[in-house]
Amino acid sequence: MIIQMLTNEYWYGGCVSEGTRMPVGPGDHERISLEMNSTPNQAMPLFLSSKGRYLWRDRGFAIEFREGAIHCPDDVIVESGFETLRGAYLAAMKSHFPFQQMGLSPVLWDKPIFNSWIEFTFHQKEDDLLRYAADIIHNGFPPGVLMIDDGWSEYYGYWTFHSGKFANPKRFIQKLHDMGFAVMLWVCPFITPDTVAFREARKMDLLVKNQDGKPFITEWWNGYSAVLDFSNPQAVAWFDRQLQQLRELGVDGFKFDAGDSLYYSNNNVTFGNVTPDEHSRLWAEYGTKYALNEYRVTFRAGGYSLFQRLCDKEHSWGTKGIGGLIPDSLAQGITGHPFSCPDMVGGGEYLNFMELEHAGLDEELFCRHSEIACLMPAIQFSAAPWRVLSPESLKIIQHHLELRSTFAAQRAKALRTAVTEGEPILRYMEYQFPGEGLEKITDQFMLGDRILVAPIYTKGAESRNVAVPRGSWLFDGQVIISQGETMKLTPPKGVPVILELQI
Repeated sequence: MIIQMLTNEYWYGGCVSEGTRMPVGPGDHERISLEMNSTPNQAMPLFLSSKGRYLWRDRGFAIEFREGAIHCPDDVIVESGFETLRGAYLAAMKSHFPFQQMGLSPVLWDKPIFNSWIEFTFHQKEDDLLRYAADIIHNGFPPGVLMIDDGWSEYYGYWTFHSGKFANPKRFIQKLHDMGFAVMLWVCPFITPDTVAFREARKMDLLVKNQDGKPFITEWWNGYSAVLDFSNPQAVAWFDRQLQQLRELGVDGFKFDAGDSLYYSNNNVTFGNVTPDEHSRLWAEYGTKYALNEYRVTFRAGGYSLFQRLCDKEHSWGTKGIGGLIPDSLAQGITGHPFSCPDMVGGGEYLNFMELEHAGLDEELFCRHSEIACLMPAIQFSAAPWRVLSPESLKIIQHHLELRSTFAAQRAKALRTAVTEGEPILRYMEYQFPGEGLEKITDQFMLGDRILVAPIYTKGAESRNVAVPRGSWLFDGQVIISQGETMKLTPPKGVPVILELQI
């Protein structure tokens, strides 16, 4: 099918990790493959137009924008007449991914999240984690969620605390609770081969299989593993029992990692005869039963009660680092994933981070990442700011958290609107101010309907250009009247440009 693009029409959607490619306009040539989600982040078979049109298919598809025309499969649903990007989004959402009952815990938004990955990688130990938690409080950070990452368990698929690393798991978790933390544990849908858990799951026929009936072994970033078949209710029940035992120890929730479509195969034999994308979706759907969950990659999980972060970013200024945080976060919102987090402050790609840490981290970069994240739905740290930063830079990070508290009411309002109406928390300028020529502005965002946030994301800059929509705005105590122009604005040191629309 060939669809002609309209004059000055721009399209958004598809793959969150390709937010920097959005929007696609009449003069652009882009081919986006959604036949299977091969990206490390969320994907939706959805594209939305600034002119009030949308494209949708229940399964993934390839699409090409070329010479003012859109090439896509004949069975893609094309709907129009919704006037604006916001109109197209709301129509598509209500028809194809209406928001479920949201059960996410407020602690994900109210306080900073700390993840143990960068500090300890695979070496998660009780004493180290307790010291990390104590240091969080000692350095003036409020206790919120503590995510214990990969390395705490005996092995994949046998979800019990490693006996050599945790002397008394129940007492350990209680100590964290007493300090004020909610505790989440990293888990995945994989099982280490040739283990007791593997042999049990194979005997019970709970594993994804090859065509020859033998267990499918996938290669992923941590080696080779068997895969639990989440299309099989008995496999789900088997996994449930293990997580329930952890809940009985006091664990509050889980970071559900892996489950990427690309770690399955189209030739897999499964109980439900599902595709890789559908298997990834089932893994995502599983987590909705927990008030504390986190996912990095999903397919067609828009509208789900899930906390979904961006994929691991580099410690860099470019689009693979903090330059991609705002565009990708905006793409999350427009594809139905508003309950989001812009990766771990400073960068979560641990090999890149560790290599640069030895050579000397860029403290300005670390602080700018925090500046970008501070007014987003959630902010998450992993590398201990008090360890890697100077006292002066640490004060900047703490100021960001104070700023976050200052705008708590506005953040809460945007969150409620997402829960009740399904609207993005972070919004494209075009979404909130259609028809003002803002279609291509993707380096600033609206927090709800009145707060414009424009962080600085280039090294050495103290000011930046901001596209200010028509109206009266409050900036740093001064009222600005805009006719829709771009202004060069200088915020107070260490914080983003923040403008509040005056009603």
